Amino acid sequence: MMVLGLSEHVPRSRPQDLYPEESDLSPDDLHQAFNSYVEEARRLRAQYADQIHILIGAETEYITGTTIAELKQLRSQYGLDFLVGSLHHVNGMPMDFSPDLYEQIVEHCHGDRSEMFRRYFDEQLELLQQLQPEIVGHFDLIRIFHPYSQGIPDPLLDSEIRKLALRNIDYAISYGALFEINSRAWKKGLRDAYPQRDLLQEILQRGGRVTISDDSHGEQDVCMHYDRLLAYLREMGITRLHYLHRDADGVKVRALDGATTHDFWTANRLT
Repeated sequence: MMVLGLSEHVPRSRPQDLYPEESDLSPDDLHQAFNSYVEEARRLRAQYADQIHILIGAETEYITGTTIAELKQLRSQYGLDFLVGSLHHVNGMPMDFSPDLYEQIVEHCHGDRSEMFRRYFDEQLELLQQLQPEIVGHFDLIRIFHPYSQGIPDPLLDSEIRKLALRNIDYAISYGALFEINSRAWKKGLRDAYPQRDLLQEILQRGGRVTISDDSHGEQDVCMHYDRLLAYLREMGITRLHYLHRDADGVKVRALDGATTHDFWTANRLT
């Protein structure tokens, strides 16, 4: 492994935004945990500097109108190397925690799944415009619990919804973002990594640059499903990946050609 980008979810500042599994925590606890994360990441970066290039970042949220200001302050406070621009809420409600909560958002959109997708992509654009994150996280996370097995059409087949997704792709490309190909989607039972192949093809055709991510939530998930990820890269004809690198002039994007034949895959028994 050449470069390792560490990222922790940014702390949420309102008690009502805690997930059910965080019922014993407070926003202050989340802030303390984030501070501990940065301290430990800095320690590891120094300890292993001669073995691996570690970058320290954060994965964003977008919940209310105040979220953006909080994110800008957090980035400045900690001098983060990068942001993964993600959102996990629509209308202030979490969409990726459970199918039940996902369906509650649909209900708040008067049962209109296309409206739910529309709001997701509009909020995503706002996040991209305000923060210009170096990496766009799980671009189409909104698909996570869509009931495909019930034969309900994918809202992204709606030309108007698709235009919103393509608009966001074009904007992210315009300022130089990388799009992560995120293997955690397989843990959720989706066909492909995020983004699903229809949108990944659009990204590639438009000249978008891609990187890879396991979106691990613990050491047990590091390189999770990377064997499938390698096969997916090959299937999609991707031979060049991009990554971030920090030097005296700041964080820059570098390219890795021949990515699917790199020693990383065989060294970690992923072929």
